[in-house]
Amino acid sequence: MATTVPSIACLGVIGRNNNPLHTTIFPSYDPATNTYRPVRTPLQFSLILSSTLDVFELRARQNAAAGTGLTGDLGLLHAVDDRLAAYGFETNTGTRFVVVVDMRGRRLDGSAAVAAAAEKRSGTAATGLREGEMRPVFKAMQAAYIKLMQNPFFEIDEHSVPGGMGGKRITSKRFAEEMRRIGERWGPGVTSL
Repeated sequence: MATTVPSIACLGVIGRNNNPLHTTIFPSYDPATNTYRPVRTPLQFSLILSSTLDVFELRARQNAAAGTGLTGDLGLLHAVDDRLAAYGFETNTGTRFVVVVDMRGRRLDGSAAVAAAAEKRSGTAATGLREGEMRPVFKAMQAAYIKLMQNPFFEIDEHSVPGGMGGKRITSKRFAEEMRRIGERWGPGVTSL
């Protein structure tokens, strides 16, 4: 049986009005067929991303009740099942980044960085991820999003419609390529992307 380590199954960007802006899905290792394929359909990932909105709202209410209007790395939002877990980050403008991690998504014989990180950790799938292992992903996603916002031809008002209905999805090829790069390069123990 092949040894597996966590990998990113899906990256999602959700607008401040709860509208989906961007989703990137990554293939995961399937030991039954010894191939890589997504563990869920695009619709299922869309539902997972939507389900995280409740957790974002709950945490916002808890922070408001505690007198802290904190945003930022919210850590683990919820475990979807024994294989998938959703992690979240909220910017101070209300844009939300969600990373769905597949705890058995990549064979160990992948990149050297992933193999070295897995050597340092024993039983990664059983113990989950350590606090802060998603920070490099969120930092890279936020940097890509900021770079997109700085593009003078990108009109944020088209993508952020009040009421959460409608709004365009981000179609920038450069942004999509950056999301793909982030998802493919991340592994447990990776400190910068």
